[in-house]
Amino acid sequence: MKAAERMGAPMAILSALAEEQAGLLEQLQSPQRVEHAGRVFWCGSQQGRAVVLALSRVGKVAAATTTAALIAHFGVGQIVFTGVAGGVGTGVQVGDVVLGTGYVQHDMDASPLFPRYQIPLTGLSVLPAHAGLCADLLQACTLGLQGLQHAGRAPLLHQGLIASGDRFVNGAEETRQLVAALRAHGHEPLAVEMEGAAVAQVCADYGVPFVAVRTISDRADDSAHLDFPVFVREVASVYAQRIVGALLQRSQPRL
Repeated sequence: MKAAERMGAPMAILSALAEEQAGLLEQLQSPQRVEHAGRVFWCGSQQGRAVVLALSRVGKVAAATTTAALIAHFGVGQIVFTGVAGGVGTGVQVGDVVLGTGYVQHDMDASPLFPRYQIPLTGLSVLPAHAGLCADLLQACTLGLQGLQHAGRAPLLHQGLIASGDRFVNGAEETRQLVAALRAHGHEPLAVEMEGAAVAQVCADYGVPFVAVRTISDRADDSAHLDFPVFVREVASVYAQRIVGALLQRSQPRL
């Protein structure tokens, strides 16, 4: 898609779970339900911008399929991923927000044919977020999170690497090993989840701007499963509504 074409294209907002998407769907104006590729997409507008809402589903392959459909079938010009993640970086606490500036697949290992974590035939291990869209989302996070609190503290906004893989990381020892291996190869992850790096790879192939913002629901340790549905509904969904609303209100697609 050329730059001029992308300026008028819809923005896609991806979520992994229905609970994460619910608040965004409530804000969508003139929603139209479209079924495609075995998935439900919602087309409409918000803040004067054309928007497509979609559930990525869980895991890298499912997220890649949804992303390809958004680009090839719906013609979206930008993709923003909202949802939850486990915090693994120093100082990243439950209720904080991580804005992904880069994305790595922590379970990608085609060695010895290619270096560990490198996506074969690309020469890349870390896929960067789109700089302009990331800058817009940074300001939207700053505005959207104003006045919010979780467990008596205001959410901190972190920027950095998000690691994705096809397993739910929820054990302290598993997390320690995962982070240590990434660090040994020069990667310092702040959060771990199951979709972002796959979406980033598809967007890179198509030349579509992408960035993900994740609310930290746990520390990816032995308590990672506790109160997850409640947190998604009462915290992460609220954060997503506020951040996406601020993004759509102030931003225009930049290239």
